[in-house]
Amino acid sequence: MKTKLPLLILLAILALPMSAQKLFTLEDLNFGGRNYHSLRPQNMFLTWWGDQLVQTDVEECNLIDAKTGKKTQLFSLDDINKWAESDGDVRQVRHLMNATFPYPDKPIVAVGNRRAFVLIDFKTKQIVWQDSISGQQANDWAPQSKATAYVQDNQLFVVDAQGGKHQLSTDGSREIVYGQSVHRDEFGIEKGTFWSPDGQRLAFYRMDQSMVTDYPQVDTDPRIAEHQPDKYPMAGTNTHVVTIGVYNLATDKTIYLQTPPVDYAATALQPTCYFTNISWSPDSKHIFLQELNRDQNDCRLVSYDAETGNREYQLCRETSDKYVEPLNPIQFLPWDNSLFILQSQKDGYNHLYLYSIKGECIKQLTSGQWVVLDVLGFNQKDKSVIIASNEKHPLQRNIYAVDVKTGKRTPLDNGEGVHRGVLSKGTGTLLYDKWQNPTTPNNIDLVNAKDGKSKRLLTAPDPWKDYQQPIYESGSIKAADGTTDLYWRMVKPRDFNPAKKYPTVVYVYGGPHAHNVEASWHWYSRTWETYMAQKGYIVFILDNRGSQHRGRDFEQATFRQLGQVEMQDQMKGVEFLKSLPYVDSNRLGVHGWSFGGFMTISLMTNYPDVFKVGVAGGPVIDWQWYEVMYGERYMDTPQQNPDGYAKTSLISKAKNLKGKLQIIIGYNDPTVVPQHALSFLKACVEAGTQPDFFVYPGEGHNMMGHASVHLHERITQYFEDYLK
Repeated sequence: MKTKLPLLILLAILALPMSAQKLFTLEDLNFGGRNYHSLRPQNMFLTWWGDQLVQTDVEECNLIDAKTGKKTQLFSLDDINKWAESDGDVRQVRHLMNATFPYPDKPIVAVGNRRAFVLIDFKTKQIVWQDSISGQQANDWAPQSKATAYVQDNQLFVVDAQGGKHQLSTDGSREIVYGQSVHRDEFGIEKGTFWSPDGQRLAFYRMDQSMVTDYPQVDTDPRIAEHQPDKYPMAGTNTHVVTIGVYNLATDKTIYLQTPPVDYAATALQPTCYFTNISWSPDSKHIFLQELNRDQNDCRLVSYDAETGNREYQLCRETSDKYVEPLNPIQFLPWDNSLFILQSQKDGYNHLYLYSIKGECIKQLTSGQWVVLDVLGFNQKDKSVIIASNEKHPLQRNIYAVDVKTGKRTPLDNGEGVHRGVLSKGTGTLLYDKWQNPTTPNNIDLVNAKDGKSKRLLTAPDPWKDYQQPIYESGSIKAADGTTDLYWRMVKPRDFNPAKKYPTVVYVYGGPHAHNVEASWHWYSRTWETYMAQKGYIVFILDNRGSQHRGRDFEQATFRQLGQVEMQDQMKGVEFLKSLPYVDSNRLGVHGWSFGGFMTISLMTNYPDVFKVGVAGGPVIDWQWYEVMYGERYMDTPQQNPDGYAKTSLISKAKNLKGKLQIIIGYNDPTVVPQHALSFLKACVEAGTQPDFFVYPGEGHNMMGHASVHLHERITQYFEDYLK
């Protein structure tokens, strides 16, 4: 049975009188602020040494007893630097927070800095291996062979365990990219090199983007501004071509997988395939790819021979009348290498399927109207797969052990809140679980991965206890379809008076692969909302259809018409707000960034009499100017869907603008390029409407460092000037 969350949770009124408590500043609340880190919930840096848990701190590493929670020092920072003989040289380690233990059965710790990487046996107190990593990019080290792959001066290299340097490419350049993420980080791609389990072969991406048009970014820092273009494939235009190489350490040779070639006769656009979710067979002899056509509605899992590069056979295929989105590589069962787990939402929700190495679907392991959010790994002793899902409630994240033979799910946490577990690296019999609920900043438990029995390692105090905290609430309304539940968060001033009327800001994102409301601390509230509530505003956030973790149909409701269904749902949220006696419907504002910037201007121009003030950051204005992989997945190409692109474009809506609108961008944004905002401004000039505009020179899609404090003060001040 589905567990219901309470519709309203108020944080307890603090014992200190309000006058005795501090007010927040953006230096306290914003991630770029000078006091931000001191107001984050207490945490622990943890890692696994096989099935033994280690706390990695600045000055020492401590072993944590699984039964008692007692800590025993393994070594100190001074010990490491003494054993590494690193007094004043390149091997000197500054802290131990990033220490790792790469071998479950050996007393070896991996430490380093930006110039050196060292393995130390902390039993014999000696260096057992070291490598220089100075000047390297995309560094990828294989523990089994101690070989390192890296990129330097656009070329891909491998250094073997003996220090021998092997150059894998000679034609690397800005246009020919080796060993780095491709397809603009879509489809779950985060890197470009993939070591085999035995560490003897390296699969890597080669991306030819010579045919991709440059977007003319400009660096304004030099006295004479310099041209620094980005390769930016826009929807409906030519994009890069990717191939996959395999380097063999033993032979010092590279072959390329015989992936489907670009078929220029089939379409005016290329490529015909995206290659993603690279994985290796446990015996290191085969490579598996998920191959997706450019329309992104036909995905095939294919096996390749790692020795010859020959295409072997297709294991399975998934098609859709909208799109298929592969995000996760297959995972082989550690106790039976002839079987693997495949994630798919082909039944409407992301679930696990058990397949044989020959492509036979043995069975569906999980099912139901809920989503498998992550696979943490395998408990090899119990032959179970450990997952995180939102089975308990759409706003929760809970951890389960799934018996691979029976499919039975065993809860491994307390059934509330949001849990993020990390499974042990040995047999997977333990996990540490960092979790929150709306009133719990951070707890950490050490958990038995069989039955969920746990030992508390940390109960973090409220880091905001000395401050005046607002009121955080959550609930649900129906979507514009009248049946679908949508979840919201509301942040109210600390001294909220239901008899008053408050200016209210709708914060919106609304796009794919993101959500704004969950059952974590303060209902997942952004700290800027706390700042606004302190200044006397109500802030309201609603996750509309199209956002993540609610199943395929919920996410795909926006297909070929981005922004339209989302606006309908957001206006249901506005309808709800107007029903509340304390919301001043004459003082409604809206703010969002990126897709949320697109939504902000969409709402301001499609409902010009509703919103008085808006602040749109990094907004998409017309999807024809957005990148190929993302844009074509949700909108098809402009050639295929001209009506959809025309309907969703904000250029024609510039004439509708009535309220005060501020647009903010990073001047060198490589994600939503400045052409979007500038084109909208031009349309406003032609229409005679008057938005405001601010840019951050040298910044990208998000303002970094202390510039973020400046940004949020600017956003706040705009509402203070025109909404309050």
